[in-house]
Amino acid sequence: MKDGDEGTGQAARPKRADARRNEESLLDAAAAVFVASGVEAPVRDIAAKAGVGVGTIYRHFPTRADLITAVYQHQIDACAEAGPRLLETSATPHAALARWIDLFVDFLVTKHGLAAVLQSDSPGFETLHSSFLDRLVPVCSELLEAAAGAGEIHSDLGAYELMRGVGNLCIGAEGDSRYDARRLVALLIAGLRQPQS
Repeated sequence: MKDGDEGTGQAARPKRADARRNEESLLDAAAAVFVASGVEAPVRDIAAKAGVGVGTIYRHFPTRADLITAVYQHQIDACAEAGPRLLETSATPHAALARWIDLFVDFLVTKHGLAAVLQSDSPGFETLHSSFLDRLVPVCSELLEAAAGAGEIHSDLGAYELMRGVGNLCIGAEGDSRYDARRLVALLIAGLRQPQS
């Protein structure tokens, strides 16, 4: 047995790149299953989607709350990291904003049901909510400022206000196949555009 294989030595080491990729793949698979079947989906469904054994999931995430918390944080991180990349690669700042809002809608759909599982007795829930605001509001602000600076949108809308509005539009999607939150959000984002003279 190598030094550091047991006890605290292993926990202190940073994860290898392949281990991080494997965990990210597992979290992506869990997020997809949560979207399709809700956060109470059987772990075996997540394992099948990820192409791993159920034991692998439990080794990484001993409880369902651990898995859901990790998925939620992973989605926050992915959404936050996408903002600057979209600003660099999109045709316009407004296009970057629209694409980022699509990712944000995906995130909101993924997190559906989280509150029911992570009740107030879980210390992770408050931390996740703070992480959500701390990571995503500045990214949305940057996108809004870039689009306003380019003269594409009105400059009087704050990031928190926009994100709250998008969140409220997404609430009605559950259990009603006639309700298309993504379409309504797209109309909202299109409505931010300045009229072209």
